Amino acid sequence: MKKIILAAAGFAAFVLTAQQQNFDNVQITVQPIRDHTYMLVGAGGNVTLQTGPEGLLMVDSEFAPMAAKLLAAAHKLSPGPLRYLINTHVHPDHIGGNDALARLSPRSPIEPLVIMAQENVLKRWPAAAAGAQPDFGAPISQYFTPFRDFRFNDEAVILYHEPNAHTDGDSVVLFRRSDVIATGDIFTPQGYPFIDLAQGGSVQGEINALGHILDLAVPGHTEEGGTYIVPGHGRLCDEADLVEYRDMIVIVRDRIQDLLKKGRNLEQVKAAKPTLDYDARFIEKDSFVTTDRFVEIMYKGLGGK
Repeated sequence: MKKIILAAAGFAAFVLTAQQQNFDNVQITVQPIRDHTYMLVGAGGNVTLQTGPEGLLMVDSEFAPMAAKLLAAAHKLSPGPLRYLINTHVHPDHIGGNDALARLSPRSPIEPLVIMAQENVLKRWPAAAAGAQPDFGAPISQYFTPFRDFRFNDEAVILYHEPNAHTDGDSVVLFRRSDVIATGDIFTPQGYPFIDLAQGGSVQGEINALGHILDLAVPGHTEEGGTYIVPGHGRLCDEADLVEYRDMIVIVRDRIQDLLKKGRNLEQVKAAKPTLDYDARFIEKDSFVTTDRFVEIMYKGLGGK
């Protein structure tokens, strides 16, 4: 039987390639969402920005070379200092700009930059994993409870831990008044999910997390609009997009589980093409998660040997 490709190794190669590209010509695109919330798109994961009289709050920080551009784009919308930076998980395309943003932002006792994440993010922080002290941009403000909430710019901001979903340290961030949710890479509508088994992710945890986000979201008229959802990568979405994505994963899971019950090995599962009717929708020319990789992740995550 062909050896299963380890997801973590594939992701490391992706990050190395991304960090070697030239970011000089990458510009930040700003998409207004609602009530002083915005989606910033550059290189790496999507960034959610909240502005207001108390300052700025960002969710995720893209790759390191984008940090100054992110801050400049944010300051065109509001001149206030960056006060909060939330990391949805530990992957480098979402935390790469932390260190630079921390150094570009005030560190005084009056207006410190608070970097926060679920505790497993700090445990898996690249420097900590190498046996060194976490770097300047590490999320020292951790939470270990099912959720953490605080108020900023007169809005309730709630972080929900989604256990063992995309990773074991995923946070979903709800801006309650604005009715906006930042999901990190639990939800990537332009492609199949990357469930990072090596970093504590799981198939059922991914499905559970998507179900929880659906519980938080409220659709608008005829299922369009309503709660806006900022995915880890891709376009701004709503609940209908999330339902389609969740249902796709559940259907593919059920198909692969059925093949496993029949004793099929990995090559036989691939040959059965359990994703065939979804490939045109979720596979693009440069997709990070190819059809084979998605099937391999699901097969291994469901107990395949």
